[in-house]
Amino acid sequence: MEFIFATNNPNKIHEISRALHGDYTIRGLKDAGILIDIPEPHDTLEANAREKAETIYNMTGKNCFSEDTGLEVDALNGAPGVRSARYAGEQSNSNDNIDKLLLELNESSNRQARFRTVICMIIKGKEMFFEGICTGKIIRERIGTEGFGYDPVFIPDGSTKTFAQMDTVEKNTYSHRKKALDKMISYLNSSHAR
Repeated sequence: MEFIFATNNPNKIHEISRALHGDYTIRGLKDAGILIDIPEPHDTLEANAREKAETIYNMTGKNCFSEDTGLEVDALNGAPGVRSARYAGEQSNSNDNIDKLLLELNESSNRQARFRTVICMIIKGKEMFFEGICTGKIIRERIGTEGFGYDPVFIPDGSTKTFAQMDTVEKNTYSHRKKALDKMISYLNSSHAR
């Protein structure tokens, strides 16, 4: 089965393709010949994921899915949340976002946080949502060079390493995105999807 993954982020395409073990064919927007950036204007991960999936489904009529992920930090009342990719401003990059996060947390003793991913899948016109959560903590300085986004400052519960110290296989044992994806795959493998 083939899906269009409504993203232009090569890191996310790689991570999800690895997690699927070749059971499904995944094409990002560029590979599918769709040269657009889909806005994420909404206040929830669910609404942004739906916006992207519906845009691609309406354009192509093909099975597709999208995801939106946010880092939710307890001491910041759930921020950056839905604004995670643009936390330091519209033109910000991951380093800018991490700098702002560490500055906002400053000396806070509460470093608890969670990554939350929401996948919206549209298959044969039917829309489904799948959520994955990974709890952990924000450390005070960057460690590691793997991954992307906030990975260098996030240690998942049950590990002593940041996501940026893990290869994709190890990260997937904790990953919020993998947990949401596992739920999607479970649905696809069930009789409901056939």
